[in-house]
Amino acid sequence: MFYRKPLEERIADRVAQRRPLEEGKTFEHGPAKFVFVSLIVAVVVMHVVGLAVVMALH
Repeated sequence: MFYRKPLEERIADRVAQRRPLEEGKTFEHGPAKFVFVSLIVAVVVMHVVGLAVVMALH
């Protein structure tokens, strides 16, 4: 009466219904792309600021 498929089967069904990934499209998930790009930008900014501080103190 309250039968549900096991979690693994439900996940497999969802994955099977998805369309295939497009070539060259690395990030399917928008927020993941935003987090990745913002982390890269933050690391670059920290390196530039650190270099400027070291150059100013030297």
